[in-house]
Amino acid sequence: MGSSKEYLGYVLEQLSDLNDVTYRAMMGEYILYFRGRIVGGIYDDRLLVKPVPSAISRMTDAVYESPYEGAKAMLLVDDVDDKESLCDLLLAMVDELPAPKNTSSRRKPAA
Repeated sequence: MGSSKEYLGYVLEQLSDLNDVTYRAMMGEYILYFRGRIVGGIYDDRLLVKPVPSAISRMTDAVYESPYEGAKAMLLVDDVDDKESLCDLLLAMVDELPAPKNTSSRRKPAA
């Protein structure tokens, strides 16, 4: 199905209080980065984040979903409307994520 630019825009707006949130389009979906680290992505208009310990502890009732067939399961963020909690989640996760390898192909959304 692919994800819509409208949903991407909404998620980016929800994360607008954070500096350095970027994305990269990939095959109709969007990989999300925070401070150069992959935090998750938007797949079929669903926000999924990596299941690092801080995310798991904050999202105790979260459902694990696969972004696409054959991929590792990620945590479904079911309440993207709570801007503060969403920003807090990424802030908690960032230090547990691998350092970036290459940042040249990421784009910052237009303001």
